[in-house]
Amino acid sequence: MKRIWAALVYLATGLLTGTAAWLALAVLLLSVVVLPLLPVTAPLIRRLVDIDRRRLAKFTGVEVPSPPPLDGPWLHRAQKVLADPHSRRDGIWLLWHGLIGSFTGSVAIGIPGSLVQQPLVLATWWMAPGGIESSFGLLVDSWGKALLSVPIGIVLALLLTQLPRLAEWDARWGRKVLAPPRASLEKRLAEVVATRAAALQAHGAELRRIERNLHDGTQNKLVGVVMMLGIAERSLLQNPENAHQALIRAQDAAGDALEELRNVVRSIHPPVLEDLGLDGAIQALAARCPVPCMLQADHLGRLPAAVEAAAYFAVAEALTNVAKHSGANHAWVSLGADNERLTVVVHDDGKGGADEQHGTGLEGIRGRVGALDGTATISSPEGGPTVLTVVLPIGK
Repeated sequence: MKRIWAALVYLATGLLTGTAAWLALAVLLLSVVVLPLLPVTAPLIRRLVDIDRRRLAKFTGVEVPSPPPLDGPWLHRAQKVLADPHSRRDGIWLLWHGLIGSFTGSVAIGIPGSLVQQPLVLATWWMAPGGIESSFGLLVDSWGKALLSVPIGIVLALLLTQLPRLAEWDARWGRKVLAPPRASLEKRLAEVVATRAAALQAHGAELRRIERNLHDGTQNKLVGVVMMLGIAERSLLQNPENAHQALIRAQDAAGDALEELRNVVRSIHPPVLEDLGLDGAIQALAARCPVPCMLQADHLGRLPAAVEAAAYFAVAEALTNVAKHSGANHAWVSLGADNERLTVVVHDDGKGGADEQHGTGLEGIRGRVGALDGTATISSPEGGPTVLTVVLPIGK
């Protein structure tokens, strides 16, 4: 009974999405005729198709991967949608599901409805003047016709037990239509392997950086504090007048060591992110930048800590590059987020020519962002401007 109920729910919701597919197909055909509409309607259609991907995954227990979002300049996205194999697959699904999903959903709802009607017709036909019309158009106006409800009910009950097979057939073909081709899966697997390698490499590099900072900075300062305290101890025994100055120097050195240790802690996860959130922390970075910098940010709210940290360090590294290498007069930072991803853009009016192979920190940004399955792209032609775009999934 549990399998029948699951199949009934799956097919009935398929009737709803199948009906919506007809409307979406009409919108899609209109968008193909009026191309400027396509970048607007394609993401909405993909969201509708993603509902069916989740419906299939819930029924079968096997996830149907959703294709990546379509990004790019507005004027070129219509061409990207037409050339994108996943978008064409979405269009095929709308047509297929509009036909098959509507039919199987109607069957799934009609069988139990008719099954419930049969005993009601048998019990009440004689109360209605002129008889009762059954669900199959049969006018029941005699006991002979009324008794036909018994074999009809038996047949409907047998058909009800076959709903799981109908749902499995529908789901099998749905997965064939919606699942990405093998080449796409292999490409995605390669991307996941590369992302994992980048994450491990970024983690190792981060550990080495922290170790180097502690060894070369904090540890050396603490050694200096110990030496100065030793000098102060000898001064107390031999020349008490000089001990006070030695203690002051030791205190200053201890303060420097503490500040160095705080800098190392901030480099792991800046406390300003916890206090102000990402937009407030970026505003603080922009205010400290030697090059005049303007921030444009939506109201982001709180994002996952790893995402906030990656975005913060990417902006911090980018603004450091702007100050050191770009020769820019102005810089701009924009932050925007939707339910799926955070987009960070750092733009300056400098001389351009940024090269991530020559120690500008861009490779580190790419590694840190890639560890979260994000992307970092840079455009920096000679003569400028330089634009760094970071996209991070936020998994809301």
